[in-house]
Amino acid sequence: MPIAMTPSPPPSDRARILFLGDDITYNPTLYQRLTSQFDIVHPPPADLQRPAFLRHLRDGSWGRFQAIMRPSWHTGGEMGNWDEELIRLLPPGLKVYASAGAGYDWVDVFALAKRGILYCNGAGASTEAVGDMALWHIISVFRNMASSFLAARSMDPKQFSLAHHELPATSYNPRGRTLGIVGLGNIGYAIALKAYAAFGMKILYHDIVRKRPEQEDLVQAEFHPDIDSMLRETDCLLLATPSTLGGRPFLTSELIAQLPRGARFVNIARGSLVDEDALAEALESGQLAAAGLDVHASEPHVNERMVNMANVTMTCHTGGGAVETKTAFEQLAMENVERVLKGMEALTAVNGHLIKESMTNGHANGHATNGDWNRAL
Repeated sequence: MPIAMTPSPPPSDRARILFLGDDITYNPTLYQRLTSQFDIVHPPPADLQRPAFLRHLRDGSWGRFQAIMRPSWHTGGEMGNWDEELIRLLPPGLKVYASAGAGYDWVDVFALAKRGILYCNGAGASTEAVGDMALWHIISVFRNMASSFLAARSMDPKQFSLAHHELPATSYNPRGRTLGIVGLGNIGYAIALKAYAAFGMKILYHDIVRKRPEQEDLVQAEFHPDIDSMLRETDCLLLATPSTLGGRPFLTSELIAQLPRGARFVNIARGSLVDEDALAEALESGQLAAAGLDVHASEPHVNERMVNMANVTMTCHTGGGAVETKTAFEQLAMENVERVLKGMEALTAVNGHLIKESMTNGHANGHATNGDWNRAL
């Protein structure tokens, strides 16, 4: 059972896990296995608000835990970004932080690596769900689904009839069209597989790492080390890449201008990757025919210019929102923590290579020293 919250948890020979967020819902047997091996500290939601969270870290009231797990994406992040201000307060001996969610733009994995702390994400857990959502948006931008939805829901027979008669003139089947994917990681590749199998789309991709020949062959993918050459051939541009360092937009007016006039755009990655004003201007000018957005730059707010555009399909960052995703997020977070604490290799390490580099360069000794931690207090 979890340790009762007290100012100073009782001493124990077992490793301690700081558990952030909601109770385990989908994997009770795995959680019971953790509780049989480790002490678990599970703070209430009020203690996760940033001022309280930082205070508990400074006071050491949760003890010197060796692992942190956040099995649910929608809770456990109330303290906000894991930046230097927070990370410097973490106790010595902390080995791993395993969290739900595929993206990690909210956590400074470099700062963790310098202290020898492994960060593990929920990679793979949401791949199927996000891939399905991407396919839905691809259909929408080619077939004018947003316009059709709005007309049907207007309850206006004139709008219904207008959509029924006029939309086919600007609607196209995705089959045989060129899909240019930025980022062919787990999710990007799953989208390529689905788009190729369902629509026979021609797959182009740009990434810092090229796929193995057999993976490319499976979807007849064409690698473009130069993104400019890919853009010129793309009918639908899809972003499936992590956020850029510093949150700089990837999709800018300059990049959009390189696409063929009337191209489509889909974003299932991060809203911060897009200059939304540039996107809105491109949609208004006709440079882009349509856009499908599951993610937005200022969530939970959406862009006011695009919200009423009939050629823009919007969803509420629900690409990964499926029970199967939530189940896998829980499982991965717990299994990563268990494996690291037992001296095994983590399943979804993000910054392991950075830890090795830090140790090679003499910037880390497995973690900050007790003196460093005490000075941070």
